[in-house]
Amino acid sequence: MTRPIASGPSGAGPAATRAELIADTALRLLAERGMRGLTHRAVDEVAGLPQGSTSNGARTRLALLELAVRRLAEREAEVLGMTGLPGPGSGLAAFADAFALAVHRYLTGHRQLVVARYELALEATRRPELRAVYDAAGGRMRAPLIALMAGAGSAAPERHALSLIAWADGLMFTCAAGSYHDAVPSREDLRTGFGELLHGMLTPPEPAPGPPPTP
Repeated sequence: MTRPIASGPSGAGPAATRAELIADTALRLLAERGMRGLTHRAVDEVAGLPQGSTSNGARTRLALLELAVRRLAEREAEVLGMTGLPGPGSGLAAFADAFALAVHRYLTGHRQLVVARYELALEATRRPELRAVYDAAGGRMRAPLIALMAGAGSAAPERHALSLIAWADGLMFTCAAGSYHDAVPSREDLRTGFGELLHGMLTPPEPAPGPPPTP
């Protein structure tokens, strides 16, 4: 049995607003049933709401998907702890440890959230209106990483932030839906992997050897 995505912020349940409850339930349905399983009626049933409640909050399917995307960005920022990233002077080891902790927490406690994200990402490739919302929500995480890489001394912070996001995205997809779905790396392994990536990006290359001496 799959683990449900808890309703409300941080799984708070009763503290969730009606819109949050609808969006959290939509994310749960996306993870458990896929895009075809997400309907207004299904959200009402799973959330325990009176019939028609979801339609009142999101009149169209696109509106429901947009609500889910925005809520996903909120939940991911909370789970990944973007506001708790180490400062620029903390060193590569601190960066690697923070990233490893965030990804390990995501994969071990919120795997269905990862699956819901990929469902929405694929749907965004087919819906230009959803693409704009998805990209805007994703930008909330991109900017802090660019600033972090710049503060760490990166000579190309945007390019390095892209590499970091791509590495983490690939890792999470592989461990949530790919061939390593039953073998989540340990926090130590993740720390080592992130450390190697950061070291390669932020450590200046050694100068090329000069020409051999003339005989």
